[in-house]
Amino acid sequence: MTLKIGDKVPNITMMTMGEDGPRTMSSADLCAGQRVVLFGLPGAFTPTCSARHLPGYVEQADAFRAKGIGVIACLSVNDVYVMDAWGRQQGVGDKVLMVADGNGDFAHAAGLAADMTARGFGWRSQRYAMVVDDGVVKLLNVEKPGEFVVSDAQTILALL
Repeated sequence: MTLKIGDKVPNITMMTMGEDGPRTMSSADLCAGQRVVLFGLPGAFTPTCSARHLPGYVEQADAFRAKGIGVIACLSVNDVYVMDAWGRQQGVGDKVLMVADGNGDFAHAAGLAADMTARGFGWRSQRYAMVVDDGVVKLLNVEKPGEFVVSDAQTILALL
């Protein structure tokens, strides 16, 4: 079942790259006690994700912070090394937290997984953006397959 407004974010272990290498974190800890924008996308280094989705959140990071967002997190079904390399290539710095959902556990638990095996990509995440306040989903915009109109940074910023 897909997450909906008012649901708690599923408590799943994910990974980020720390100063000393990969580190685990839980989605519950990420969202506890703060407002978070969490956006998911099909894959690091893919065309729309690299040219539009991630860059929009990097460019608007200060505007999100001004509206009370504590963390902007980018989640993809890629390993932590790929997410780290993509973040460095995109110049993310500390503006967006790059989160690896390597096995797709969060995507599946949230009902936001996408079967892209016919295209050779395996299981990935749907493209979406959510606003989470202290672990509770307050806004969730999920894209229709092949679209990029409701999960972009400008749309989410305007809804805050």
